[in-house]
Amino acid sequence: MARRLFGTDGIRGRVVEAKADESEAIEALHTNRVICPSLMRVVGESLGRTMDTQSGTGVTVVVGWDDRPNNIELAAALTLGLRLTGCTVVHHGLCATPGLHRALLSHRARLGCMITASHNPVSDSGLKVFDSNGFKTSPKYEDHISSVADALASEEREIDDIEAAELRQPNALDSNSKDAHSTWLAQRYEQFQSLIGSAGFDDSGLANPFVLDSSRGFAHTWLSQWFTARGISTIEVSGEAEALNLNCGAGEFSPTQTWTFEEATTSPHHLLRNLAPAPAGTLVGAALDGDGDRCLIIRATETGYMVVDGDAIGDAILSAGTHASPDSWDLAASIESDLSLLSTAHRHPTDVRIHETAVGDRWLSKALSPTLVQSPHLPRCIGVEDSGHIVLATPHPLHEQTWALVGDGAATLVASLLAFSVQDPTQHMVRGWKSRQSVKDVDRGLWTGSNALADEIETMAKAFFAQRGEVSDWDRHGLDGEANLMLMSFNLDGFPASLGVRNSGTQAKISVSLRLSPSIDSSRMGHLMKSLTDHLSMSMQT
Repeated sequence: MARRLFGTDGIRGRVVEAKADESEAIEALHTNRVICPSLMRVVGESLGRTMDTQSGTGVTVVVGWDDRPNNIELAAALTLGLRLTGCTVVHHGLCATPGLHRALLSHRARLGCMITASHNPVSDSGLKVFDSNGFKTSPKYEDHISSVADALASEEREIDDIEAAELRQPNALDSNSKDAHSTWLAQRYEQFQSLIGSAGFDDSGLANPFVLDSSRGFAHTWLSQWFTARGISTIEVSGEAEALNLNCGAGEFSPTQTWTFEEATTSPHHLLRNLAPAPAGTLVGAALDGDGDRCLIIRATETGYMVVDGDAIGDAILSAGTHASPDSWDLAASIESDLSLLSTAHRHPTDVRIHETAVGDRWLSKALSPTLVQSPHLPRCIGVEDSGHIVLATPHPLHEQTWALVGDGAATLVASLLAFSVQDPTQHMVRGWKSRQSVKDVDRGLWTGSNALADEIETMAKAFFAQRGEVSDWDRHGLDGEANLMLMSFNLDGFPASLGVRNSGTQAKISVSLRLSPSIDSSRMGHLMKSLTDHLSMSMQT
């Protein structure tokens, strides 16, 4: 069986400059989470050899990257592999992941390849792959790529240095990434105004200045000026960081995190250090991740600051949108989203069709893809993860009344600030309780979601809840896209709750997620989480 190269969100690993052969490179990723140029070459060649000939109108592949020290070398190696198979490669250059998404649609490309490791440390990099419609590739296709890469790595396919040097260069350059993303955002701003029923930004609920932290990613060069030009005085602080994602960005925040004023002042995180105390409820800042596809907002409290996570952002957009129009909405939310968000249909005047998905924004987009009918109006759909991944419809750059789906941190911030501007300040969103904890340094092969260890975890959880109240409708199941997920949905004293255990697809850890509806007493739930993670830690040692 081929060694799988892809996780939940593409390929990620620590970059090394070793001159490994391709078999060694694949093994290094598999065993040590290490990436080197020879891996990118064989992946590029595998992509070129496995393309679905029905998925596009040409053989163009668009390649972009974020600002990591080895990404240009990795892009050259990927380009070499792609061009060896006859692909025409266009370099979009330094950009955000959503910018790469738009570029591949603009070029009618067969594939889009973004070289990034998202919010991972700058020492990491990796690859996200998009099909011709802008959707992330499926696990089935990624398994096929892995199999082809394994086979290619065992073949002799050496080329001379002169030919290799030529093929490492793209066929064409597309260097208009900053202006294209800014113009695209301006277009989406007008569409969001109509969708949400807002006349524009209202800065009455915002700090002045509003503090923006773009992880020293692509947006840090232009997004604060974009907001300032539209009446929101904004300062960008991640330019102070020494490197992308270093003490900056959304990657260092958790969805339920809070800080006192003193903790923020002494924090190494650039956004927190630059915040000024404000009246409770004021939106004081926002953070994007390194490749710009997610966003978290920071709100002032009586004693400090709190994260407004993806669930709360999604709820605000959905609340504003359903009140602005009688048309129905589609909501896709991952298994780690608030149960209060999933019960949103009971709190809004229009119908909301709910789709619960596996973790990863690709599954949000898959669930929402049927909503993309040709229409002059922006489709009323939203995909939500509490990590700040928000998927919204976007206009196709080439075809009128045609829509795509994309997660864009900058667009999320625009839509959410519009939504909060029309929100009734007396109405406070009732959030459920949730906790997500991880166990690292374990043998993840010892967890399948259906083995004896999974049975033990279920028994422990069920016994705990039985002591807390009346347990009913207990259902243990999985979800499409989560091969090792054990998800237990149930009611406690008549109110919904959910517990999920899954191997992370982006990092070497196993995660436990507990969600409770607002009506369930959350006291002592920390004891359950500790007992479950301790048991996993003890049982999953090599």
